[in-house]
Amino acid sequence: MFRNLLSRLFSDTPDPGALSSQDAEVAVAALLVRIARADDRYTDAERVRIENVLARRRGLGHNEAAEGRAAAEMIEAEAPDTVRFTRIIKDRVDIADRQNVIAALWEIAYADGTRGAEEESMIRLVAGLLGVNDRDSALVRRRVIEGLGISGD
Repeated sequence: MFRNLLSRLFSDTPDPGALSSQDAEVAVAALLVRIARADDRYTDAERVRIENVLARRRGLGHNEAAEGRAAAEMIEAEAPDTVRFTRIIKDRVDIADRQNVIAALWEIAYADGTRGAEEESMIRLVAGLLGVNDRDSALVRRRVIEGLGISGD
């Protein structure tokens, strides 16, 4: 099953009809892991935050969210590039929810208490690939910072 999903997600000639909204959620989860790993420090705080985001987005319990995160880690490790994740998400997730994906990415970036330049750069790239403009991405980031009760710098 895992290999079948990988082959659908990362086919050189993907069939958009073969991908489901669940595949898009798997791509979101793997993208969260990719952001967390962008600064070469993948912490327990980031793992927990990813699980919280997955639980919130998909209505999962703690164990299911932990399993989803573990599966996303494997998929992210196999993925050749970030563009494939974003293409799947853009094709299957409406623009309002793509802004929620950007918010989740910022949550992960701030989970370990520091925002690395690598994470910030990756989120800016992803936002553009998802069709979320710089202004909207900045507003989403500000909303996340306020929600987390932290300083933005």
